[in-house]
Amino acid sequence: GNGLHQLNYPTDVLIDKETDSLIICDRNNQRVVRWSRRSGTTQGEILINNINCYGLTMDDQRYLYVCDYEKHEVRRYQLGEKNGTLVAGGNGQGYGLNQLNKPHYLFVDGQQNVYVSDNFNHRVMKWDKDATEGIVIAGGQGAGSALTQLSYPDGLFVDTLGTLYVADSWNHRVMRWTQGDNKQGT
Repeated sequence: GNGLHQLNYPTDVLIDKETDSLIICDRNNQRVVRWSRRSGTTQGEILINNINCYGLTMDDQRYLYVCDYEKHEVRRYQLGEKNGTLVAGGNGQGYGLNQLNKPHYLFVDGQQNVYVSDNFNHRVMKWDKDATEGIVIAGGQGAGSALTQLSYPDGLFVDTLGTLYVADSWNHRVMRWTQGDNKQGT
């Protein structure tokens, strides 16, 4: 449903430790909501409205990053902010290095670099902080099952050594790319 006590096709969740709350991408209600983890909570509060959210994450400075899969972009928000700052994509749907095509999930490292699973482009993009273009760090060779390819990538994680792990959903596998792999996974 669409009430503040309901969710409709939630696609991602994180815990905000400072407020002891869940922040949820409530996809089909086109909103990001916060729910307290304290007992007795019966409804959430809207943090961001009118957004086709899919994935979200929070960095060490408590900035919230959200993928908008219809605007083909990622925005960074200070909690309480409604418009956010564009950090990836935002130049329409496409395959260019300044574009995304249905971004799903993301990861932000300690330097505020943004990693995005660019789902319909079958690639993972890295956008350095304040960059206007990203770089392809995995896939990008069209959909497929070769070690250089992904097929509708979803969840991703980058460890402290810079190793990228990607849920390669349509290939039913998790791929690993270490730095310097020339876009070939293992």
